[in-house]
Amino acid sequence: MSLSRTELQDSGAREGAGILESRLTGLGREEFARDVWGRTASLTRGASDFSDVFSPSAVDELISRRGLRTPFLRVAKDGATLPSSSFTAPAGVGATVADQLDDTALWRAFADGATLVLQALHRTWEPVADLVSGLSTELGHPVQANAYVTPPQNRGFDAHYDVHDVFVLQIEGAKRWVIHEPVLPDPLRDQPWTDHRAAVADRAAHGTPHLDTMLRPGDVLYLPRGWLHSAQAQGEVSIHLTLGVHAWTRYALAEHLTRAALAALGDDPSMRRSLPLAEQESNGPDEPGGSNGTDAVLDLVRERLLAAVAEADPAPLFHRARRSQARPAPLGPVAQLAALSGLATTSPVRLRKALEPRLEGTRLLTRVGYLDFPASDLVPVARLLDGRVHTAGDLGLALAGRLLRAGVLVPADR
Repeated sequence: MSLSRTELQDSGAREGAGILESRLTGLGREEFARDVWGRTASLTRGASDFSDVFSPSAVDELISRRGLRTPFLRVAKDGATLPSSSFTAPAGVGATVADQLDDTALWRAFADGATLVLQALHRTWEPVADLVSGLSTELGHPVQANAYVTPPQNRGFDAHYDVHDVFVLQIEGAKRWVIHEPVLPDPLRDQPWTDHRAAVADRAAHGTPHLDTMLRPGDVLYLPRGWLHSAQAQGEVSIHLTLGVHAWTRYALAEHLTRAALAALGDDPSMRRSLPLAEQESNGPDEPGGSNGTDAVLDLVRERLLAAVAEADPAPLFHRARRSQARPAPLGPVAQLAALSGLATTSPVRLRKALEPRLEGTRLLTRVGYLDFPASDLVPVARLLDGRVHTAGDLGLALAGRLLRAGVLVPADR
């Protein structure tokens, strides 16, 4: 049994370290990739103080004051998910929204032992969004965040596995985690645990746990996708964040390679030809239209497909898919208009964060679309990709204005 355990002291203060090292695992990116990533469960005691990221007061504010709607919250109890109609209600006068969270109903469910799951916190809580954005950039894989708020001595879900890797950050209280090795290693996104319900239940009930431990505030648990887990709060309310890493896989790359190859075959006139008419029962295997004719066509298709795969470039499709899997940093329309209206040569500007920018020839591809540039603009555009603060005069006022209007450039503080 291999388990990486690390004791950290004041790791959040490590200067120059990435999020993996300074806040989650104590391991540098290369060491984590070599020894832990996708391989084994890893527990880090006292990884960081996460009070700046999330807290009990954040839970109360999100539920009672932010006007959240489903599916930003779901409720679970004893392994079952409650219907959203049991904890939502109309928003009242002036807002024709029928599915906002009902804080009274949620309080009653919570008091009755239900777990509250705040979903997609990277969209609703800025400190979590900042952490997720930085981690996603560091890992090169999309990351999302949920919070699980469980009353004392209760659990929300039965033993199961996720189809994405997770970092569990204990925020408040204590929670007992029981971890088992996978019944299906490295499951794909369309291979959920419910397809293996019996094997999961048997492993959880009769298998020897890989890890049975208590998480307390500041602890971090990493689980690769497929690892079975269940958790139960102890004598007080437990709050933990789950950072879900939706890892790009070799299978996903194969999908994009195949799509690129098929797109190329669409330009081949011989591959667009119709198949022969249906075979007649009187035809023998050596007669026209018989199985030998079908085999010949199949051999031709296989040969052309293999050749197309060998020559296909999946990069454009792959990068497009990567850009679509996350959102750029928030953009305030009022501040953006003020920056555009008051643009001067001394105005500080920078590239909007989390855009996944990619300059291909004279085209800049980003998460908010693409822009084509004349050759004279390529040098300042390329300079922007360093992410540093520049002045509008450095770029040229016309170019800076165009990029501000497109939502690619944002005002910056020096």
